[in-house]
Amino acid sequence: MHGFTDVDRQSDPNSWVAVLERLSEEPFYQAYQHRVRELLDPAPGRCYLEVGAGTGASAAQLRDEHGVSVATVDHAQTMSAAMRACGLTQSAVADAHHLPFLSRSFDGAWADRTVQHLADPRAAIKELIRVVRPGGRVVLADPDYDTQVLDIADQSLARRVLRFRAEVLLRNGTLAHQHAGLFAAHGLVDITVEPRTLLVRNPTDADNVLGLRSWAATAAQRGTLDPAEARAFEDQFDEAVTAHRFTYAVTFFLTAATVNGDESIR
Repeated sequence: MHGFTDVDRQSDPNSWVAVLERLSEEPFYQAYQHRVRELLDPAPGRCYLEVGAGTGASAAQLRDEHGVSVATVDHAQTMSAAMRACGLTQSAVADAHHLPFLSRSFDGAWADRTVQHLADPRAAIKELIRVVRPGGRVVLADPDYDTQVLDIADQSLARRVLRFRAEVLLRNGTLAHQHAGLFAAHGLVDITVEPRTLLVRNPTDADNVLGLRSWAATAAQRGTLDPAEARAFEDQFDEAVTAHRFTYAVTFFLTAATVNGDESIR
């Protein structure tokens, strides 16, 4: 399972803080997170919630850019400490499936790259909706790993490794394109979906940020790929880099909606 599902039990929990900090410096992540904050339609003096807030960087930006108050939730003590370090004092260590807030407590709520890791994403989405007031906005942002492509010589091998990432390394790696339907099932309105494609041509970014080159070796360790195939994947990865043909892409879905009266507690 992905390390973000149990950060506090990792041998070096703070290494995951460093991963998020590296991502926050990437232009792609900065741009789509800015759009997520816009989709919340924030207004000064109102109160918002981020679930799975990680280091709290985006929550702090929403607070500072719009003069709002922001509460944050993460299941990891490590991340809560990072949030408090950047001045997010309303930080709770809690389960996304059971949020420690009264219904209709917030003017908006969001989860960024969180649903993909959850044991019961539908229950967690229902909770996110529950705590938002009628007329408030709910936003989900996640990559959908069904959209992955990778240019190496053996496309069949590439697809097998990418499927491993989508279906084994992540609990809900292919759910993001269904978020709009889940919102509709709860009676939310004004539902919009915006795609943002992460296109990586720099192999250093792919390896250091995504760890892509290591996925085949991990698959071999889990018994879903032959060790010889894992080595072939790495060789072809390196060949693509040398030939300046390396290309990897995955599409993120930004799904936003408005809570509609009593539908928030269905």
